Amino acid sequence: MNHLLDVLLSTAASTVRGWRGTSGSKQVQPPKRALMLFDREDDAECRLVREALTELNLDVSIIPCPKKGSRFTADLEALSGMKQVPFLYDPNVDYGMRGARNVVQYLFNQYRGEAPPSALLPSLSGVIRSNLAWAVRFTGHLYARPSVEPEEPLTLYGFESSPYTRLVRERLCQLELPYRLINLGKQQWADMGPARMRVKPGKYKPLPNTKRDAFLKQYGKVQVPFLIDPNTDTEMFESADIIAYLDKTYAK
Repeated sequence: MNHLLDVLLSTAASTVRGWRGTSGSKQVQPPKRALMLFDREDDAECRLVREALTELNLDVSIIPCPKKGSRFTADLEALSGMKQVPFLYDPNVDYGMRGARNVVQYLFNQYRGEAPPSALLPSLSGVIRSNLAWAVRFTGHLYARPSVEPEEPLTLYGFESSPYTRLVRERLCQLELPYRLINLGKQQWADMGPARMRVKPGKYKPLPNTKRDAFLKQYGKVQVPFLIDPNTDTEMFESADIIAYLDKTYAK
């Protein structure tokens, strides 16, 4: 698919969901050990979980489980007893749960101390809108593609509703490449808008002592997606370039 068209369809998907998974909490209680999410990018309930993770500003290790994928089937069954996604495992309390309702309620209760917003729970209308968000992508289901398994997980900076980040997540899912997702949700009005043309004029200043602030100091700008591959010492921006890199490096 033409990359520009792909971006437009990904933007439509975020619009259908009302751009849920854009804002990130200013109050963060990061766990000592990374949460682990067995995830499928085109699954409606997985989308609700990823939206919740962005809103809570929580990072997570993504274990991709596309249709007809087999790389992590044994791990999923060993932890959950089933092949169903989403399944979240929290190593900080040695506790796992499946299904969007259980996962989202756990995340908000455990890491914010309150009930989640109803829009993030799998009501009939919520699941329909989440499925519709995928339907407007016109790409069909994400099936596993043959790939080389990396020695170390990759790292991806982004947030759930980012149209460009979604394209990279889709390819990581198809290739069954595990990665650490660092959520850089927008925490203030000054964060809103594309990196090259934010709504607030003037020099961009993220909130101090945040992940966005640290990212700006290290890389000179805050733009997603941003991929780090420790297996090849590669760091790169731009979704089209990242996808081309993943295909060249890992696709068979």
